[in-house]
Amino acid sequence: MPILEVENLSISFNQYTAGLKRKNIQVISSLHVTLEAGEILAVVGASGSGKSLLAHAILGILPDNALVSGTIKYNGELLTPSTQASLRGKEIALIPQSTNYLDPLMRVGNQVRTSVQTGDATLAQRAVFKRLHLQQTVEKMYPFQLSGGMARRALLSTAIVSDAKVIIADEPTPGLDPVVMKEALNNFREFADNGCAVMLITHDIESALMIADKIAVFYAGTTVELAPVEDFTGNGEALRHPYSKALWRALPQNDFTPIPGSQPHPSDLPTGCLFAPRCTMATSACSEEQPDMRNIRNGMVRCMHAT
Repeated sequence: MPILEVENLSISFNQYTAGLKRKNIQVISSLHVTLEAGEILAVVGASGSGKSLLAHAILGILPDNALVSGTIKYNGELLTPSTQASLRGKEIALIPQSTNYLDPLMRVGNQVRTSVQTGDATLAQRAVFKRLHLQQTVEKMYPFQLSGGMARRALLSTAIVSDAKVIIADEPTPGLDPVVMKEALNNFREFADNGCAVMLITHDIESALMIADKIAVFYAGTTVELAPVEDFTGNGEALRHPYSKALWRALPQNDFTPIPGSQPHPSDLPTGCLFAPRCTMATSACSEEQPDMRNIRNGMVRCMHAT
């Protein structure tokens, strides 16, 4: 049984426009993703595709004007606001994208120690700082005294010492030098090998390929493909969705071929398949309704033309 299951998740926001008219904007629709204990699932896609919103929905930290439907289960049990609050930071830990999540009024060492659930908190904090190449003097500093890379390592430290069963890492590597980035990625792999489940949200597909077991590709607020990491190779011929193939070929180390057009804004989504306006395989049927996710070649894809 997956440790984390997200089924048919949809998220919209109530916003007020000119003249105080209320408008509902759909930002995530029919999103599916599962996470197994002992595996790393990398979530990739363009900015605005819903990756961070998924993390916030799992943890129950969306803003008050968010409307959420669908189900999120942890160990087979439906997550409710109260269970999310009880699990947050304990069994489900977030490494947030923004370093502003650090408390500006608390010394960094103390912040990391608050995440330690068993054993000596000071020893655990100092051990993880050494592991991530943070000097012991850093524990006495406040967040404003840290560089961007140091702040990210401090956030990473809170997850490492938490003994969480699920770690959601939202863009954890920007600003890290290559040595520390490799250490951080190795930590995630070690978590998974010890039975933890890791969701790595990233733009850096190359880094994800180093440690991930599966990759979920997001586009315009939904999952378009879930594939084993081994499928991201060659010219992308093993991939199933046209967007996944185009995204892979657009990388500098591959063809470096740009994808025509741009991802649609949530307020102006096309009918039917969300990628159809940019897809060379699109037919008139693609604009009628959004395809369901289906199993193909040991993966899942949301495309009626995939084989």
